Amino acid sequence: MLEIRPAALSEFALLPSIEAEADAAFETLDPPLSTSDFPPPALPADYAAAFHIMVAGRPPAGFVRLEIVDGQAHLEQLAVSPEYARQGIGRALVSAAKAWALEAGFHSMTLCTFADVPFNAPFYASCGFSELPHSEWTPGLARMREHEAALDAAGRRVVMKIKLTTQE
Repeated sequence: MLEIRPAALSEFALLPSIEAEADAAFETLDPPLSTSDFPPPALPADYAAAFHIMVAGRPPAGFVRLEIVDGQAHLEQLAVSPEYARQGIGRALVSAAKAWALEAGFHSMTLCTFADVPFNAPFYASCGFSELPHSEWTPGLARMREHEAALDAAGRRVVMKIKLTTQE
């Protein structure tokens, strides 16, 4: 397994290509999920401004980006290069992100994802996340969903949440 660690500043320039490669996996689904409505990969400066980024490997083969939404940890993005897909790297990144967030004092973690893509909501459910009903969305989560509304054309999106505990 690749080492999971905080990203070095010098590695932020490598993350946009990992993001673009990971997004291309949506085009390989049957039927393909068009990425034409996806935002372009973030810029290195966007990653530098993130709350926390962890990477897998040297050089990075994948990363997880964490932000804060309404006082709680939010898994903004998970991306693994297709060359390293299906090797447990994404799961290891999620697990490390949850452990880091708990140690940093957060009690829960949220994320927004595609409901029906196998490597999205079903994957996160297998990591312990569950769908959060709209009635329980915080104002920040509602704003995030509004901001990403263009993605709804590609498929149904959901908000998911997990309570962070010391038991894994």
